[in-house]
Amino acid sequence: MGLTVTEKIIADHLIEGEMIPGSQIGIRIDQTLTQDATGTMAYLEFEAIGIPRVKTELSVSYVDHNLLQSDFRNADDHRFLQSIAARFGIKFSRPGNGICHQVHLERFSSPGKTLLGSDSHTPTSGGCGMLAMGAGGLDVAMAMAGQPFYLRMPKVVGIRLTGSLAPWVSARDVILELLRKMTVKGGVGKVMEYFGPGVGTLSVTDRATIANKGTELGATGTVFPSDEVTRRFLKSQNREHEWKILEADSDANYHEIIEIDLSVLQPMIACPSSPDKVVPVTEVAGKPVSQVIIGSCANSSYRDIVVAAEILEIRDIDPSVSFEINPGSRQVLENVDISGYLRILIHAGARIHQCGCLGCIGMGQAPATGTISLRTFTRNFPGRSGTSDDMVYLCSPEVAVASAVKGAITDPRDLGDAPEVVIPGIFTVNDNGIVSPPQDGSGVEVIRGPNIQPLPEFDPLPEDLKASALLKVEDNITTDHIMPAGSKILPLRSNIPEISRYVFSAIDPKFAVKALEAGSIVIVGGENYGQGSSREHAALAPRYLGVRAKLVKSFARIHKANLINFGIVPLTFVDPSDYDQILQGADIIIPGLRQAILAGSDTVTLKIGADQSIQARMELSERDRKILASGSLLNWVRAKIEAGQA
Repeated sequence: MGLTVTEKIIADHLIEGEMIPGSQIGIRIDQTLTQDATGTMAYLEFEAIGIPRVKTELSVSYVDHNLLQSDFRNADDHRFLQSIAARFGIKFSRPGNGICHQVHLERFSSPGKTLLGSDSHTPTSGGCGMLAMGAGGLDVAMAMAGQPFYLRMPKVVGIRLTGSLAPWVSARDVILELLRKMTVKGGVGKVMEYFGPGVGTLSVTDRATIANKGTELGATGTVFPSDEVTRRFLKSQNREHEWKILEADSDANYHEIIEIDLSVLQPMIACPSSPDKVVPVTEVAGKPVSQVIIGSCANSSYRDIVVAAEILEIRDIDPSVSFEINPGSRQVLENVDISGYLRILIHAGARIHQCGCLGCIGMGQAPATGTISLRTFTRNFPGRSGTSDDMVYLCSPEVAVASAVKGAITDPRDLGDAPEVVIPGIFTVNDNGIVSPPQDGSGVEVIRGPNIQPLPEFDPLPEDLKASALLKVEDNITTDHIMPAGSKILPLRSNIPEISRYVFSAIDPKFAVKALEAGSIVIVGGENYGQGSSREHAALAPRYLGVRAKLVKSFARIHKANLINFGIVPLTFVDPSDYDQILQGADIIIPGLRQAILAGSDTVTLKIGADQSIQARMELSERDRKILASGSLLNWVRAKIEAGQA
């Protein structure tokens, strides 16, 4: 039986395990990326491992999230990141050079390679034939140290594309349609792999948009083949030598196949406040808007910005709308300028921001109270924009610009003939924003500001766990709920004692104070717990406050891995109806938890209060069990290094 593209890449990188869906495998990682909001902690963790230089083919440290320097903290972190990159052999992408995923796609994506990034949207490079996955910073640190990346062998879902996109319909509408069908938990445990005749009609940046937002399905990754379109893209980046053909075998076996006819798609939009609340634009057309932003790692390529300029060349922005552009990279901005389109955008009244994530991560660009904001961003979780009662809609650049022109949500087909965007055969490439490390960085001083605090030390798992169910939450709790982003909190990412004060603050502002008084804690939750960002701080900071277990109906992949990495036991209900039996504040005892984990038990008994018991499931590999017993992945790896086993 033939192999899918995903299976071919995994087979080429397999170090441990068998390619049986659901079983744990360990694969070699070729490349890593970090961004500054997660990178400071990832490099502190890498330092703690104690090796002199990264062992990957390529590792890149990007600064794209914490760009607002309202005090010393972000600037200090940027200086730390640049010095540690030079020390350990890592390329450094300077502030303002661009969003990690856009820059990596342009300058470093390579068909058939594996990429692990400390950002959930790392699958963007799957648009160039890579197996690219998001993970917590500690997993990325381990990959930089030459350790395998461990995950459950995913099921490979085939998305068969036929036809071609109609005028005014774009790649964003493809993934919005899939989110409408599958929801934010439909891709858990799966890689979405695209094939079929329609794939050839999509550019690499189109594919990258789809791969990027595949993350919102909960998918492990998204993979496109490497074909002639891929070759042309790499040639445009002066990297044609990295191209190779990579396609699924004709008899490849997919877990399931979803058919999408591109020619029948229409402009779609995700309504507040979830990426899967998708409807045709026609259903919400006419709602007044006050802000429209084109940007984020999903839609900030040359094509996405030029289509806006083409529309605005003969049209005006409605005076009630703030229309804003966040270019994905300095290369995008420079080539838009060279082509003459930047002048059109400036003349039309667009606000041109620096190349970075900005409002997508809540770093500025908050909308006005009670108003609608249309964004080509990745997520619209409640309050993520920085405005607590926000109404954020997610859409394509075409829908965004049409709505900016009309002052209300607008089907772009109402504008008449669609513009034709011509992509340069060769882009002007300028890598001055990427700093290469010295051949020998052993003498480089790592510069630490006062906000960079040492990693907390964590104790091993106790034999019996006695805890309080300090918080009970519902379905689809995101990492934004657990550990908020935004300009107030992001600068604290390298200071765990300080950032821990904001754990669950969006749900219970007094949670951190209660946690420090409670001792050991169990969090109770519903389905798809921990969806969203890869931020390991949503596990690390709760562990610092005393969270030792989470009992939920189901977990999102990256968050579950992060919990294990920091010694928090991930438990799921054997009987989901038991969720209703646990009251917030209940006392919970799990006798013999450590022994049950080390013995390989699949279930454990929880005593709730004085007279109630329930069963919880522990879906853990042998490696997971050793990490949990040790208290953290760092504890376990250090012990292996000391014993000469790593």
